[in-house]
Amino acid sequence: MATKTGVYPVYKNQFQVGDTGETAPKTNIADMESFSVSFDNGVEEWKPMDQEGWTRRLMTAKSVSISVSGKRNVGDAGNDTIAGLAFVNGRDAEKNFQWTFPDGTKVLFKEAVINVTALGSGDSTAVGPLEFEVLSNGKPVITPASGE
Repeated sequence: MATKTGVYPVYKNQFQVGDTGETAPKTNIADMESFSVSFDNGVEEWKPMDQEGWTRRLMTAKSVSISVSGKRNVGDAGNDTIAGLAFVNGRDAEKNFQWTFPDGTKVLFKEAVINVTALGSGDSTAVGPLEFEVLSNGKPVITPASGE
């Protein structure tokens, strides 16, 4: 498949979840509506004399947080997997999580910490939500899109 270029709608991003032993999760998560990504970068600063007061910097650390919100869909394997993490702690709250970009690039977060933040609550006439954060747990594996 050729690499796609140009602008794209946000819904072209897709997420997959799987057990920590899987090398590439294949289970999509149904009924997710929006997401946001936050990069937390550690930057060390110093002011050497040879720079005459100007600050030098080096990025020394990174982490990624992805906040996802949507609807609870009982019976969907991906949705059920995420919802099933609401009441667990420790290593039991880790899953492999993959973000597939519209151009085909894949970012695999191995043993990501899944923090479920909303599950099935709301007004009596609303559709129950499923909201969660994916917190990177070490360096992700990035597989660039394959172009032909």
